[in-house]
Amino acid sequence: MNWRRTAAIGRKEFIQVRRDSRSLLIAVLLPLIQILMLGYGARLDADHIPVYVFDQEGSQDSQALLKRFQASRYFDVIQVVDNYPAITRAIDADRCKLGLVIPWDFSERLNDAHRTAVQALIDGTDDNSAQLAEGYAQAVVEGYSNDVQLKWFAIHGMSQQAVAPLAVDYRTWFNEELESKNFIIPGAIALVMALMGALLSSLTIAREWERGTMEQLIATPATAMEIMTGKLVPYLVIGLFDAALCTVFAVGWFNTPFRGSVTALFVTTVMFLIVILGIGYMISVATKSQLGASQYALLVTLLPTSLLSGFAFPIDQMPGPIRAITYVVYSRYYVTALKAIFLAGAGTRDLIPEISAMAVYAVVIGFFATRAFRKSL
Repeated sequence: MNWRRTAAIGRKEFIQVRRDSRSLLIAVLLPLIQILMLGYGARLDADHIPVYVFDQEGSQDSQALLKRFQASRYFDVIQVVDNYPAITRAIDADRCKLGLVIPWDFSERLNDAHRTAVQALIDGTDDNSAQLAEGYAQAVVEGYSNDVQLKWFAIHGMSQQAVAPLAVDYRTWFNEELESKNFIIPGAIALVMALMGALLSSLTIAREWERGTMEQLIATPATAMEIMTGKLVPYLVIGLFDAALCTVFAVGWFNTPFRGSVTALFVTTVMFLIVILGIGYMISVATKSQLGASQYALLVTLLPTSLLSGFAFPIDQMPGPIRAITYVVYSRYYVTALKAIFLAGAGTRDLIPEISAMAVYAVVIGFFATRAFRKSL
């Protein structure tokens, strides 16, 4: 390989990116726009859930329970109604996601140490929000119930230790606040890299066909290997720059913890970009249209990364056959590595399985990419 010819082709590609407004937009603005949209838009948390209340008793005890809901950042008690149909109409009209119905004998049953229940009507059109609302409501009610039990035992002169002989001391690792952004944003970086790398590399050879410069490229003494390397190295540099930019935004703007090794992030990102750029290059060779090449690149790279990599849907919860398919999805290993680097503080040694898998993909894709381009018309 002649590095002088390779560098000349790389320099030409850098100039092409600078002159092409579409490529410049993809390389610079698209990663920022995407990381901001995913960081703000792709949230699995539920805060300030609107609540309607039908308090049939209106006692001090029922009001104390309602104050627990009002004090929680997860709920907003927006209206207290005086009949049951008003709650059902509010849920039907999407004015609230949770309806609470407190029975007329709420205080009496509490004071007699009998079991009582509070009905919760939950809008289940969004299953994730419904499950969160149910869990948050149970936590509020259980907290209130524990306080009532403590008070009842104290009044009757019983030891408070009898209330809860066994307790669970929860300690969450890696994502202590259980914020979904800490789970999503590292995976969003993989999505940005896949989108950016596939779009840019899929235009390399197709652009030569559309602009009629393929004959000139073939007439040069550069070999197919030199052409591929010269065309893809600039996008590898751009991809590393975009990865660093996304990481700075993730840590500085969204306060996502970064506990791992910068070296591990660099190594895994380089491996992933080699795979993505190689796939885009092969698509560009096979498709002589820039529009067609970009569409194929999105289909081959973006869909697996968004659906089968663990970015949005936990792989452990997928059906067995789909879970088996994810092992051949290259982006799965990069998303796993990113989450381990950001949240678990993983280093290069901790990511040997993921790095090895991406290295195998890089070798295989590189092998086929070098043989995809032929210096002939």
